[in-house]
Amino acid sequence: MLFLKASGVVGSVLIMIALIITLLKGLIGLVGFIGFAVKLIVILLFIGVFASVAFLAYKTLQDRRRHS
Repeated sequence: MLFLKASGVVGSVLIMIALIITLLKGLIGLVGFIGFAVKLIVILLFIGVFASVAFLAYKTLQDRRRHS
């Protein structure tokens, strides 16, 4: 009976360690996903700013041609 009690305690500790490891793996995956999402947003914003500057330059060039 003492063996079952000891294995129950050891088993509980092992299960707690396994749950903590699983939680940490999930958190690492979540942080990786959030990092990827932030990088993607930064890249899309950069492309948007670049496109808007190009559009404004093109529009200014056309306005100068009309007034000349």
